[in-house]
Amino acid sequence: MGEIISNKFVTIKHHIDGAPKEEDFEFITANISISSIVADSSNFVLVKCLHVPIDPYQLNRMKKYCPSHNSTYVATKLVPGKPINGAGIGKVMASGHPEFQKDDLVSGELIWANYVLVEDVKLLRKLDPMGFPLSYHAGIFGSSGLTAYVGFFRLGKPKKGERVLVSAASGSVGNIVGQYAKLLGCYVVGCAGTPQKVALLKDKLGFDDAFNYKEEGDYNLALKRYFPEGIDIYFDNVGGEMLEAAVANMNTFGRVVVCGVISQYTDPTGRRASPDMINVIYKRITIQGFLATDYTDEHNFTDFVSTTSSYLRADQMQVIEDISFGLESIPSAFVGLFCGSNTGKTIVQIAQD
Repeated sequence: MGEIISNKFVTIKHHIDGAPKEEDFEFITANISISSIVADSSNFVLVKCLHVPIDPYQLNRMKKYCPSHNSTYVATKLVPGKPINGAGIGKVMASGHPEFQKDDLVSGELIWANYVLVEDVKLLRKLDPMGFPLSYHAGIFGSSGLTAYVGFFRLGKPKKGERVLVSAASGSVGNIVGQYAKLLGCYVVGCAGTPQKVALLKDKLGFDDAFNYKEEGDYNLALKRYFPEGIDIYFDNVGGEMLEAAVANMNTFGRVVVCGVISQYTDPTGRRASPDMINVIYKRITIQGFLATDYTDEHNFTDFVSTTSSYLRADQMQVIEDISFGLESIPSAFVGLFCGSNTGKTIVQIAQD
């Protein structure tokens, strides 16, 4: 019969509309046959999942309906009782494909599980840790870092001395954007949701200033206070009223880089952002959404990794991670994203290398 391993994975019990709760998730156990993987006719690769990033966009996949479901393969609707796929770092346990050998480290599309049987090896790439911790490759060298890099440099088109606002600035993408902007020589202000996060932005990450949006009654007035000369680039992770206020305070030819709208994720019927389009027209403001998957070509990815690794080796960037341990911690880590309890990149270390 051959060797059989028991595999546990995380799934949703039902579709989730609104804020997620830990009880919305369950664990299912299934068996995987190793002998069928190493057979001559197999091109499958069995991967042990080591680190998985936990990202807010997955909530949209868990909804009964979301406009993003048909936009791209990474946003497809999840099915209750089925595995939740997403990026991750793993180690090859068995391989029927000549490009992958046992004990190879890999990155690519895995699932929230102890193991994943990868049938399409185009979704995997061999991983060179480059001397950095494996968790970095689930965060700052993963989709969050790439999102920050291409969003800021390719869409934001920054120039030294420009004024940059970053929302959700202590989050997985925002903290990296702010650091890139400071290294370029921009004036950077971030907003976050607790005094501790505000202190982190100013004291550890070197933002020029930061504020707690929960303490501001009028975002428009707050931004006038922090940007008396206007905003050149707004890196938007939240949408809502902060987007409206940012557009009202943009300079001519300002750029709004739309990365996320977390204010909408848990409130399907709530108010939507409605920036003043007169400002957009007469100030010639560019507002553009994007996905990191649009920029995974070799040129952009190599440029991103080279630049970021150089900054890290020179101690010019800080890595902010929020790591929990064990597959069972995934539901609480995911729920925490929408409660503001995380700082930096949320990662679950499922197993040791």
